[in-house]
Amino acid sequence: MTQVGKFLRSTTVRTLLKKALATLGPGCAMAVVRDGKTVICEPQESAADFDTRKPDAEVGLDTAENISLKVLCSTSIEAACSCAELAAYSIDQLHAMETARRSIADEALNKYRELALLHRSVPRFNTSLRLHDVVGALLNECSRESHPGEMGVIYLNATKSTTPVPSRSFGFRDKQMLHTLCHSQIFNDVMERGRAEIVNDVQKDPRWDDSITEIRALLAIPLISPNRVEGLLLLASRKPGIFQAAHQKHLTTMASVAGISLSNAVHFEETRILMDAILQALAEAIDSRDPFTAGHSRRVAQLAAAFANTISQNTDTFPEVQFSENEIREIYYAGILHDIGKIGIREEVLTKDSRLPQKTLEIIRARMELIDSPDLDKDAVFAQLNDLNKAMTPSDDDLLLVDKLGGIFCSANGRDLPLIYEDEAACLSLSYGNLTAEERDEIQRHPAESERILQHIPVSNEFTDLLTIIRQHHERMDGSGYPDGLPGDDLLLQSRLMAIVDIYDAVTQERHYKPALSSEEAVKILMAEANSGKLDRRMAVFFAENLNTIERMADSFRGGRSFLYEAATQLALHRQN
Repeated sequence: MTQVGKFLRSTTVRTLLKKALATLGPGCAMAVVRDGKTVICEPQESAADFDTRKPDAEVGLDTAENISLKVLCSTSIEAACSCAELAAYSIDQLHAMETARRSIADEALNKYRELALLHRSVPRFNTSLRLHDVVGALLNECSRESHPGEMGVIYLNATKSTTPVPSRSFGFRDKQMLHTLCHSQIFNDVMERGRAEIVNDVQKDPRWDDSITEIRALLAIPLISPNRVEGLLLLASRKPGIFQAAHQKHLTTMASVAGISLSNAVHFEETRILMDAILQALAEAIDSRDPFTAGHSRRVAQLAAAFANTISQNTDTFPEVQFSENEIREIYYAGILHDIGKIGIREEVLTKDSRLPQKTLEIIRARMELIDSPDLDKDAVFAQLNDLNKAMTPSDDDLLLVDKLGGIFCSANGRDLPLIYEDEAACLSLSYGNLTAEERDEIQRHPAESERILQHIPVSNEFTDLLTIIRQHHERMDGSGYPDGLPGDDLLLQSRLMAIVDIYDAVTQERHYKPALSSEEAVKILMAEANSGKLDRRMAVFFAENLNTIERMADSFRGGRSFLYEAATQLALHRQN
């Protein structure tokens, strides 16, 4: 059919011809001719007449070249010409109106598609504030829209690098190509100008790196946020000439949404990194009060998060437990902050490494010098007191010595003074350790004190159990723990987990009052505590059986990328598989 038929039905044109012929009278005919051939004729049986007779009137149409309207008229030639001009003008106007209508409809349809794309992509891009998820959603949208290009990659501007780095990709056989691409001049032009570009035959573009032979066509879209270019979306193909302006338009629409989501995700990640660093600095400041506990909070946090991650990946022992990414992060934060309440403990209690301060012991030695008794071997007695002062448990001989010395008096300035005062004797006679009951109570207040300090800090709703985990990390399954003496049924699973890693790290590190134990010895202590009903036995057994995996997972992230980001990614990949 002619171009007229592309926008106007032949029946419409034929009806118009009939109405025009009605003004000329009987015996007349009218036809639309293209390249000298009749395509529409009215009446139809007169088509042969146009091939054999010269038309009485002919008017060209404006709608296309080589299209005209011819008239055979048995009456007035002047009337035939006027009728032909009027019919041709009417057909041109109908064509123009239909063209405009189609154009408006196409534009409206494209706008609708863009709005539908925005409506669908906005919630998908904003579902998560993790860069990994936003980038994945963008690539999935590219696939969903069936854009041409069997290869795709998203580059992101790293904060500590001047060159964008590939984040996620599909279809590339050689991953090294991803790094080569970002040095292409085409790549740099798109990033610097912030405008999308189609290159349908890269081999003809002088900016292209000829060493990349796998790609023939590409479409590059900058990912722009209100503040900067966040990265670049690149679709590529091994076939030339497959990208169109419509593809660029749709992808640019998605990229505009993704750019804002990426910016939010970047800021969110940076905020979390900053928060992690602040919390880490706070924990180290607390730990630094006692050089023997330096790094304890960080190690507990990483071990606890690795422990939780390992549990979530094991569906045999813990089929009912699936810690989410936020729950693992919550456990990590609880580990970092679990001892923050020690900030309120007196230095002499927190770092106490003997039953009596050394200065007090020297005062007792000075009192001995005031006693004139040949039966008292001062050097031997002081040596025994010195050993007792650092012992974990006193022997019977030690207790007899303290009792004996408590009944001896010395004279100074006319006053009789006890060699050992009652409070000093009480410290030397402690049945275990070097803390008095009052000092032990002060130490055991630190979980509740941690909760008290942190409750004034606004915590995100996603960390609803953070303060509970911190308060319960010294509770025991049999109710013998502190500060509340809760039984196992009242303890969170995260709290039981934290108790195990807290004990493990404490016994494997050197303290004032004991040397560091090996991992094997620490596991024996954990199992003894579990068998006596103090620790969750199932979790303790799982920890012991998977200790190497847990420690390797915790250690591998130190000094590298965000531990929680890596742990969450591992967990997500495990659940996808």
